[in-house]
Amino acid sequence: MTAPQPSIVIIGVGNEYRSDDGAGIAVARRLRARFPSGVTILEESGEGAALIQAWQGAAWVMLVDAVRSGASPGTIHRLDARATSVPTGFFHYSTHAFSVAEAVELARSLDQLPPHLLVYGIEGENFAAGAGLSPAVEQAVEAVVERAAEDVRAAGSP
Repeated sequence: MTAPQPSIVIIGVGNEYRSDDGAGIAVARRLRARFPSGVTILEESGEGAALIQAWQGAAWVMLVDAVRSGASPGTIHRLDARATSVPTGFFHYSTHAFSVAEAVELARSLDQLPPHLLVYGIEGENFAAGAGLSPAVEQAVEAVVERAAEDVRAAGSP
């Protein structure tokens, strides 16, 4: 008998030792405290094949990563990746060789997107080596945690 597949998966993407690149990891950790059961919460470096594998079999997936699009630090971007493409330029400053956007688009072309895929991008300010988030990103992380918790509850988790 095979183990049941998780229905809700949240993936925090990033590197907590590159300042604001750790925003996705911070969101995942805070959501794990809110949803100790019923939701699978993962931390990933952003490697594309690992991301696709991580959401395999899930019905509802949320990805959270730091972005750099030119908007003000702390700006929150939210998009339904089933309905629209993820802008590749958002993730080009990250430490990931194969970005979240490229992973999503590869999965789309292979027909391996989950039925529901929500992507949050938090506009970073500092991607230099070091731990800790800049103040604007820290505030955005808290706002994403609140909104993401609402999304998870709406998706059917307690």
